[in-house]
Amino acid sequence: MASKTLASFLQSNLAQLKSQGLYNTIEPMDSPNGPIIYMNGQEFVNLSSNNYLGLATDARMLNAAIQATRKFGVGSGAVRTINGTLSLHVELEHKLARFKHTEAAISYQSGFNCNMAAISAVMGERDAILSDEWNHASIIDGCRLTRSKVIRYSHSDMDDLRRKAKEARESGNYEKIMVITDGVFSMDGDIAKLPDIAEIADSFDLITYVDDAHGTGVLGGGAGTVKHFGLSDRIDFQIGTLSKAIGVIGGYVAGKQDLIDWLKVRSRPFLFSTAATPGAVAACIAAIEIVQGSEELQHRLWEHAAYLQKGLKDLGFSIGRTETPITPCIIGNEETTQKFSSLLYEEGIYAKAIVFPTVAKGAGRVRNMPTAAHTTEMLDRALAAYGKVGRELGLIG
Repeated sequence: MASKTLASFLQSNLAQLKSQGLYNTIEPMDSPNGPIIYMNGQEFVNLSSNNYLGLATDARMLNAAIQATRKFGVGSGAVRTINGTLSLHVELEHKLARFKHTEAAISYQSGFNCNMAAISAVMGERDAILSDEWNHASIIDGCRLTRSKVIRYSHSDMDDLRRKAKEARESGNYEKIMVITDGVFSMDGDIAKLPDIAEIADSFDLITYVDDAHGTGVLGGGAGTVKHFGLSDRIDFQIGTLSKAIGVIGGYVAGKQDLIDWLKVRSRPFLFSTAATPGAVAACIAAIEIVQGSEELQHRLWEHAAYLQKGLKDLGFSIGRTETPITPCIIGNEETTQKFSSLLYEEGIYAKAIVFPTVAKGAGRVRNMPTAAHTTEMLDRALAAYGKVGRELGLIG
């Protein structure tokens, strides 16, 4: 007999989430995840994808995936350390190292896996981790695995980071101390103060760890936030995903050769999870070659982001502190935010509401992700819908 306790727990908590406007409904698409998508026979301008450069549907990558699948099969067949490592995996890691300006790189099945793998492989119960309070959930979970002392510092507050780094170092309680930050913060679009973080790290001998999921392909000529600031030789861990601007699936860690060698023998997702599929790896290789070969897609991305952001501000909306194409439209109240997104949907605009616990209570927003594949006509359709819905809800004049 099924557990009555579990049934009661699930029913009551699901009802509570729905009553608070915190329940998220997942809707499947009937099309590729491009600038225009189709669901239930309806066309939408898509502003919810992380497909920054539009590469997820690029013909060059489709061809690479097809050719690799024909040659190597649909699956890798084993974990990397048994016989799941294909020549494609090695080629991808060499290209990633050159792309990120590091000695070596290691690839994983997802960006989330990277943070679960890398943090716990190096940090332990005798160590401390200084973590930005707005860091991604995968960083938070990766820190929990270590049993290290986790010390949160106020978001991008360098005085607070310096003070806590000094206290941790002078306490004498920790063998290793790491500072972890997102390169670009995914909900607000602001960029970490990496030059200041690197200087503080030098002062207190901190291990530096940057998750550049939303910086790769977007900043630094595509190489990311670390390259953007010219800090490739001062950051110990560069983490990235292959599922956003790169357009496929997977993740990687780039750094010194010794670090990568250690992760290959001590990071659990690498040791115990089947290797990425040949088609996905080949598509990632093709995407990196595209990004390194031209900055045209990046320029187009930034142009479209500037266009949308100016349009939203001209309408009277707040887009917060963003410094990147990530474009939050700050609403505040959770139920109003969900209603706003639903009304956009009725207007043919797919832009998802982001509410607690992804962001703080009272900080609900509709998060927009313009891409290189959008057109100004698509963005104009979105802005017209924003104006109509904003006036209908009394959020703008």
